[in-house]
Amino acid sequence: MAVNEMNDNIDIIDWFRASTTYINAHRGKTFVVFVSGEALADPNLHNIVYDLSLLNSLGVKLVLVHGARPQISAALAKNGRQSSYHRNLRVTEADCMQTIKATVGGLSLELESMFAMGISGSPMHGANINYCRGNFVTSKPVGVVDGVDFQYTGKVRKVHSNRINQQLDAGNIVLISNLGNSVTGELFNLSAEEIATEVAAALQAEKLILLIPSAGVMDDEGNLVASLQEQQAREYVQTLRARGDEESVCVAQALEASLTAYARNVHRCHLISFKENGAMLRELFTRQGHGSLMSKDSIDQLRNATIDDVGGILSLIKPLEEAGTLVERSRELLETEISNFKVIELEETIIACAALYPIGEHHGEVACIAIHPQFQKNGLGDRLLVSLEKTAKSAGIQSLFVLTTVASHFFIERGFTEVGVEDLPEQRQQLYNYQRRSKVFRKILS
Repeated sequence: MAVNEMNDNIDIIDWFRASTTYINAHRGKTFVVFVSGEALADPNLHNIVYDLSLLNSLGVKLVLVHGARPQISAALAKNGRQSSYHRNLRVTEADCMQTIKATVGGLSLELESMFAMGISGSPMHGANINYCRGNFVTSKPVGVVDGVDFQYTGKVRKVHSNRINQQLDAGNIVLISNLGNSVTGELFNLSAEEIATEVAAALQAEKLILLIPSAGVMDDEGNLVASLQEQQAREYVQTLRARGDEESVCVAQALEASLTAYARNVHRCHLISFKENGAMLRELFTRQGHGSLMSKDSIDQLRNATIDDVGGILSLIKPLEEAGTLVERSRELLETEISNFKVIELEETIIACAALYPIGEHHGEVACIAIHPQFQKNGLGDRLLVSLEKTAKSAGIQSLFVLTTVASHFFIERGFTEVGVEDLPEQRQQLYNYQRRSKVFRKILS
């Protein structure tokens, strides 16, 4: 076997092991995925279907909401009808509905057939992917806005979440189009983005995933904006709308849907490329991600550790123990000491940790600071140290000690001063390991 091939295999093994955290975190959760009409027309659609089938086989509950905006416009143009819009919504005239029903119905059937055809002859063969369509959304007319009669353009009146959950609990992928029946028996043409948002809110979905033509939201220099705050997202919507090109408008509409979902307490909204093969898997199963995320929570969370974090901390500190940087801790020891630890969590994965051990009545020791290699320049060590110092002050601790073999400058730059072993509290002196020859630093807390 060639060296490059061996390295590739090792990379795959490492990625697969790292992905297990996300597999466990996503299992049993509900994801609503918006597949725009542009995505349905893209050559990468068969890979998206493959990846969605994979998610379903891993225990993710999936609701797919598909649009048909470019297909409807093309079909109407073919019949000599010009599409008109107001407030970014199509005005749907009565004599256009037959064309729209045929177009949307055909797309739904094609999407269904792709799930059936995409499994046979592929590594997913035998996964038994089931899917269903039904009357899961009741609509109502938009009515007259600014003097414009939207006629058969509708909006969501009710999402039948119980019916959807019954299908999801049975392991089925639920497919929903942009057409909705009203209580009076009429059929309306809705915004697929609105349906996806309302469905995600009604189901209290863990994620709303919107597939867009770009890699995510891009800044003025063309760089990916990996995470977005609410005000920042609103500013990007205005910028994208002002550009006016088809791709920018598509991303703006998806971003507006994310903002609506954010306001409706949807946990996380992801904007992911439908053009790039595997982008959804990279966003959902790697720490780096591969799209733009708007989260109701902070992107990473600093908190007190719990017993459930023991495995994550052990995985984080093991390489440092093997390198001799940290003193080895057994699972049993860590379980008894877990109340001393703080962790930083990103996407349900521990990426940093540190501990504060009381020494007597007025002293404490900072220990076991560990940062995942991919996040070592993000200031996580500072955040942990500041948090530990606040905890120490509130506990009446007057001075902090730290013993280190490799991080002397880090602590000196943060107000620690080197002292001798004899300056340690007596009970800590007795535990000092002279073979490691760790340097001792102290900081007086004001």
